[in-house]
Order: sequence, then structure tokens, then C-alpha cells
Amino acid sequence: MSGKRFSNVIGFDDTPFAHGYTGPVKIVGTVFAQTRFNGVLIGDVQKDGSDAAVQLIDLIGNSKFYENLQLIMLQGIAFGGFNVIDVFQLHHALGLPVLVVARRQPDMAAVREALLTRIPQGAAKWAIIQRLGPMEAADHVFVQRVGLDLEQATAVVRQFALHGHIPEPLRTAHLIGGALSDGQSRGRT
Repeated sequence: MSGKRFSNVIGFDDTPFAHGYTGPVKIVGTVFAQTRFNGVLIGDVQKDGSDAAVQLIDLIGNSKFYENLQLIMLQGIAFGGFNVIDVFQLHHALGLPVLVVARRQPDMAAVREALLTRIPQGAAKWAIIQRLGPMEAADHVFVQRVGLDLEQATAVVRQFALHGHIPEPLRTAHLIGGALSDGQSRGRT
């Protein structure tokens, strides 16, 4: 699979929410053609729900950007708390590779414990995470992937990480998400 360069990508992150919040959580997708920021998609997922993949499929598939997209990036495997994204369903439905990116290796024992003891449909969500396999080092971040190999994933991270270690589509989605939630961007990007 090596050799293919991805130039048109969309990166998604969720917006911050207050502890105890139980409603819908905004998700932000930023579209990039190479280093050019081309557009934004905004949708909702249910906090700790099971609709993230379906919402992403609908949001991306019905957008004007879909026909040119070559790759989907996700800031983590779950949005809105523990709304775990079925990346296999996302990949199959849209026909696009999916790259999950995290700044650091998550504590999988803690994730498993939380899912199996506190989250509705936690066992099914844990099964999705297990199916995807462990995170792998890719440049200065960790990734999980469907539809591309580790060499391609590492090349994508390097290509789009312009201002730090996080790829620009994810960094930009994070900044916009913070502003939507709090009126201004916040946190590490």
C-alpha cells in the first residue's frame, strides 16, 4: 500500500463539555487540501452514545467535500465521552481510509474498566476498540488505522503536522471546537 500520498483529508474532534453533561456533543470536521484549509463540517453525537459512526457517515457523505476526500482523521477513537466510533463501519460506508490519532498512548485498562462497568453498551464498544488493535507509534503521536499501512499513516502525520506533532486538520478542528463550546479556543493543540 505504500507510496500513495493523501492530499484531501478531513479531521474531526469533539467539543469540550461540562462534567455531568448528558446531551448532544458537537463534533467539528475541518477539510484540508494539502496545507490549505478548505472548509468546516459541524454535527452532533450523543454523549456516551453509540451514534458516532452513523453521524460521521451522514455528515461526510452528504457534504460537498465528500467526492474529493481521500482520508478521514479522528482525534481519538471516541467522541462525546465514550461514544466509540466504529471505524470499520466508517471505512466501509464511505470507502475512505480512517486514521485515529492520539497525542499519547491511552490507559487501555482504565478505558476497558470504564466501558465495562459504567457505560451503556460498553462491552460492544470495547469490542470495537479491541478489533482495531493497539495504538502504534507514528512519528511523535500514536495511531490506529483502517485502509492504510503504518508507513502511510506515519507519512500522513508528518505531511500534515505543520505546527507541532498533531496533524493540522485535527489541530484546527480542536481549536474551532473549543471556540464553539467556550467562545474561545483553549487547551493544547
